[in-house]
Amino acid sequence: MTASNESVIAALRQLVAYTKLEDGQSQSFRTRAYEKAIDAIAATSDPVGDLSMAELKRMDGIGDSTARKIVEFSSNGSIGKVDRLKQRFPPTMLDLMRIPGLGPKTVLLLQEELDVIDVEGLTEAIEKQQLRSLPGLGAKSEEKIANSISLLGIHSDETRTPIAEAMDVAKRVMAELDGVKGVLRIEYAGSLRRLSETIGDIDILVTAEAGSPIVDAFIGLPGVTAVLGSGGTKASVVMDDRIQVDLRVVPDAAFGAALMYFTGSKGHNIALRQRALDRGLTLNEYSLSEIDTGTIVASNTEADIYHRLNLRWITPEVREDTGEIAASGDGTLPDPMHVSDLRGDLHVHTDWSGDGRSTLREMLDAAVVRQLEYIAITDHAEDLAMNGLSRERMLEQRDEIHEIRCDYPSLALLHGAELNIGPDGSIDYDPEFLTLFDFGVASIHSHFGLPQNEQTDRLITAINNPAVTVVGHPSGRRIGTRPGVDFDADAVFGAAEETNTALEINSHLHRLDLAATLLRRAIETSGVMFAISTDAHHTSAYSNVQWGVAQARKGWVPKERVINTLDTDSFIEWIGKKRNS
Repeated sequence: MTASNESVIAALRQLVAYTKLEDGQSQSFRTRAYEKAIDAIAATSDPVGDLSMAELKRMDGIGDSTARKIVEFSSNGSIGKVDRLKQRFPPTMLDLMRIPGLGPKTVLLLQEELDVIDVEGLTEAIEKQQLRSLPGLGAKSEEKIANSISLLGIHSDETRTPIAEAMDVAKRVMAELDGVKGVLRIEYAGSLRRLSETIGDIDILVTAEAGSPIVDAFIGLPGVTAVLGSGGTKASVVMDDRIQVDLRVVPDAAFGAALMYFTGSKGHNIALRQRALDRGLTLNEYSLSEIDTGTIVASNTEADIYHRLNLRWITPEVREDTGEIAASGDGTLPDPMHVSDLRGDLHVHTDWSGDGRSTLREMLDAAVVRQLEYIAITDHAEDLAMNGLSRERMLEQRDEIHEIRCDYPSLALLHGAELNIGPDGSIDYDPEFLTLFDFGVASIHSHFGLPQNEQTDRLITAINNPAVTVVGHPSGRRIGTRPGVDFDADAVFGAAEETNTALEINSHLHRLDLAATLLRRAIETSGVMFAISTDAHHTSAYSNVQWGVAQARKGWVPKERVINTLDTDSFIEWIGKKRNS
């Protein structure tokens, strides 16, 4: 089979991770080159595994060295450099780089000075107070690293993978298996389908024609580093030395029942089975059937099964046995949001700021393709080191936006900025300069360890600033690598509601911020509004909006509480309420 684009991207991401260790730094010329290639592949639907060296090099963002590695992977299923670096750097060292305060240079130092190559060894070294003696570290750094390990839960015996990484693996496996002869339907299930923040293992469900070589194809996929077991209709493997993936092959007629069963949660399934028994039916992974006669009444789709149980279809994200079945039955479960409900994107970056990777026109062209009605360009403001724009640069960008507005008649184009919330709640620029912006997203990018009262005060101070329209990724968390700031949620929700300031639901799988538990709490206790935004830094990242919408569903957020579901005129009117205050 031709290597899927997802598999090529995964291989390049491994190359990036190991190159960071080899170079001893998070960013180098080589890692940036590989990341540009990843963006280029993510933005195309053409199968790059079929392309020659010359064709790859004609793609914007792919140079000679990277093209050679892509061709090598497409031919051999691996990249020789990655295989060699794995001998030098065990995969567990990549886990260490997830911990705040442990960049590639420090991880290498731990290996060289203390022979620490995994979290277990690091924890032991911290207990012995060995880190504080290393160059560049100290007792305070040692304490912060220990606290990060505790807050992130990576010291637990159960290894869990952040959702972004697990989703990449699942999509890659599905893309590879989709090309196997005889495959009819394929879907991921389990906690990943429920949009859990971290994943224990990945469940892949497939229906196939009799005799399809699906299991053999599965255990032979690129990236499989161990086969834990296999049989005629199921198999379990370890991918990339990191995460277990379980395959189940079921008859096509049973797809809906099997998908429901393997999606879970356990509590949701138990409640459904009891509801079925109350109606003289029995529910299992094969079908919903009559108890007396065994007659199958539903099995092919989940919607059919929910319907026969007198329920509306319950989206996977909310199947956590927290009242969703009763709410579906009595009609109080919010109608599920869809990507098509969103009319605008309110947090978008371009290559004007240091971390943007697509030009302004490229981002706008892609927004038009998405049929958006309005968009806020929000490049980083001046207080963000390296990536922020000075006043002069912001004015230059404002002029460019003004000049090209007429080229996008279907798109209301707002010039904004992603402002930085300082430890005291202040934001970039002076009040007079801030009035020049059409829109403002304010986000926390530093000082994550302040106590709760100070974090709460800084957020409320920013919320009360008339230049702040939306608070971006309000907790500042990055799932699996950085816990969110500790703040009084009710106080922040109240301030946002009072000032007509929206809170962002950041669509990136690394963030999903606000968390679903906080979203549901906000819906139940306040009238605060939300904005579902992509925080896109490249045109390919616009597709992340699907996860922001899914996160809104998981938090039971109704459509009418999301500001970018408004039509353009209503949205502009909504902005004015805050700015005029």
